[in-house]
Amino acid sequence: MHSFKQLYNSLLFKLFLCVFLIIGPLIVVHIVNNYYAVEVIRNQVAQSNKNMLNIYMNQIDRSLKGVGNYIFQITQNNTDLYFLQYNETLDPNDYEEAKIRVFNSITNQSYFYTAIDSIFIYSSPNKDFINTVKLSDSFSERFKAQEEIRHLFEKKPNNLPEGKWNIWKGENNYYLLQYYSINGVYVGAWVNMDKLITPFKYIDFGETGKAILATSELKAITNKQFIEKNKIDLTFSEGNYSVTGENDKFVLMREKSHIGDFYLVALIPESEILEKLPYLQRISSIITFLAILFLLFFIFVMRKIFLKPINRIVSAMKKLRKGDLEIRLPMNRNSTEFEVMNETFNHMVSEIKDLKINVYEEKLNLQRAELKHLQLQINPHFFLNSLNIIYNLATVKEFSVIQEMAKCLADYFRFMFRSNSYFVSLNDEIKHTKNYLRIQQLRFPESFNYSVEVPPELKKCKIPPLMIQTLTENSIKHAFNLDEHMEIYIMISKDVNPEFINIRVQDTGEGFSEEILNALENDQYLPSNEGERIGIWNIKQRLTLLYGEKSSIHFSNEPGWGAAVWIRIPAEVMQG
Repeated sequence: MHSFKQLYNSLLFKLFLCVFLIIGPLIVVHIVNNYYAVEVIRNQVAQSNKNMLNIYMNQIDRSLKGVGNYIFQITQNNTDLYFLQYNETLDPNDYEEAKIRVFNSITNQSYFYTAIDSIFIYSSPNKDFINTVKLSDSFSERFKAQEEIRHLFEKKPNNLPEGKWNIWKGENNYYLLQYYSINGVYVGAWVNMDKLITPFKYIDFGETGKAILATSELKAITNKQFIEKNKIDLTFSEGNYSVTGENDKFVLMREKSHIGDFYLVALIPESEILEKLPYLQRISSIITFLAILFLLFFIFVMRKIFLKPINRIVSAMKKLRKGDLEIRLPMNRNSTEFEVMNETFNHMVSEIKDLKINVYEEKLNLQRAELKHLQLQINPHFFLNSLNIIYNLATVKEFSVIQEMAKCLADYFRFMFRSNSYFVSLNDEIKHTKNYLRIQQLRFPESFNYSVEVPPELKKCKIPPLMIQTLTENSIKHAFNLDEHMEIYIMISKDVNPEFINIRVQDTGEGFSEEILNALENDQYLPSNEGERIGIWNIKQRLTLLYGEKSSIHFSNEPGWGAAVWIRIPAEVMQG
């Protein structure tokens, strides 16, 4: 959503929108006008050819209907058919004379029905086939057609309804055939369907246009290869035409016969239809194309001269916002205004860099002073406790304990005096903590025990000094009770992320109060006027100064135990 808002508010979007609002309507008008003109031309061509198909289909239907009526009349009125039926008492001469009379009759009538190929009579009882012929056909064509029709009626064509023009597929061709039967004598007519579209060869359907015959299921009868090659779909549900074809588009019109179960289909190349568009329509298309080119050219020029330098400045400002003070704008040849802006931007970044370096150094010195102050705050706190322990031991004249205590205190303060650095090794910190705990055990014998677990490979890791010792001191100060034995556990382990280590200090005391625990987890300031709880606050402050967000510290009360503190810091190895 934010990125969309940025795009919506950008100069490029606003510039493109303004130009588009000016040129866009013109382009839309030209596109709509062009589309409308194409549709008008298609409709005109489709309607014209649809009318032509209708006229020619009516002519075919009238011819087929006339032939159908004629062959029906033969079955009703021609008495010579009686002699072609099987009759044992019939004189052979009478049969031959009747056959000649029937042949002459259908031959004379066939001259009136030029749309068909032949009228035939087949006597099933006598296995005799009589048919008319057209001299325009070759002998081989006539013979093949005759034999196919003869074989059809020898098998009795029960799958072809009587008294209807049927599409019948022979071995080589499709035929349109109608017949009537009377006592084993079949009277009918046929036509090769390829010849029905012969007149369309002289009509201009374009260079690749075709006239096609199709079945009632709209499967091509003629020009099948052409249909398959161009992947033409002969079906459509509405309108006078459809546009079909995969590569080359064709405008398709069709007309169904009312006499036979077939369609007459015309295919006209769309490319040749559109060539007939008016001259002004071509000018309109050219204007639309030029307008789009102008829009693209205008955007390209504005981007190069105006938008690109601005985008370069915006990109540099984004990098500057992320803290990249090395970014500079190239001083390329450009408009005077952009040259001034680039030079001013570069000067401003240099000034910001110098100022930031000065502020950073000042802040760093302040942090060093604050860190030193935090470390020194710990020393007086323990120093007073140590003097109090020696005083008490001297009172009871425990000289051996005083000697061990003095040695432990010497080691303790030796560590304190050299811990002015920001980091010490984990091994030194653990030794110092153990030394401190031993001092407390000398003070309170058999009152508490402690255990320390440190993997050998982590002993060289560096940590802030006095951190673990301060947590153990806090446990003894707030959780220790002379009436109850206490345990202190110090565990160092690797984190799930190998770049970090975990420090855990836990005791078996009463734990943090709910008020203190909430304050610790919410980073509230804990030390009181008397200096209570300053140790934990110092730890949190030092972690923030030394590691920033890379470190974390958490406090909790463990069921069945007491207070627990987890610290997570980067696993960095001490150098030297």
